[in-house]
Amino acid sequence: HLPPQVRGNILKFLRSFMGITRILQIVFGACLWVTIAANKYGGSIHFVLFVAVFFWLLTLALFFLTLLDKQDLVPLLGGDRWSCTNLAHDVFASVLYLPAIGVMIYNTDRNSFCNLPQYKHPCLYKVYLTAAVFACFSCLAYLLSVIFGACRKCQRG
Repeated sequence: HLPPQVRGNILKFLRSFMGITRILQIVFGACLWVTIAANKYGGSIHFVLFVAVFFWLLTLALFFLTLLDKQDLVPLLGGDRWSCTNLAHDVFASVLYLPAIGVMIYNTDRNSFCNLPQYKHPCLYKVYLTAAVFACFSCLAYLLSVIFGACRKCQRG
């Protein structure tokens, strides 16, 4: 069992705006890369998969370090710099998710011809459309974190 103070800190983080957005980032990011990885992909989709998996792993690390209140253990990035580290991570994720969304929209459009009931061959249209939606949701979750983190940083000075 966890001590009451530790359990209280965990629940406080999970109920906070950052805790909720981190959970959304993890869920949407996982849905994105699982959707892509479970199907045939190639070309520019590799970039989307890289962005999704890379930021999913980084977000998991940030989530658990913050959840367990162990950010002081991270050399150079922890302690007083932790909020800036989180903000930089979220900005970088948002910036890289934007071209990933573009890649998914482009590939969805390229495969739109096979979205007909009469088309009998394997079609990736719905897979790419689903991945594009998850990429948009992921980017939105990171953008919300950027706005929240920037507002918090401005308030603190």
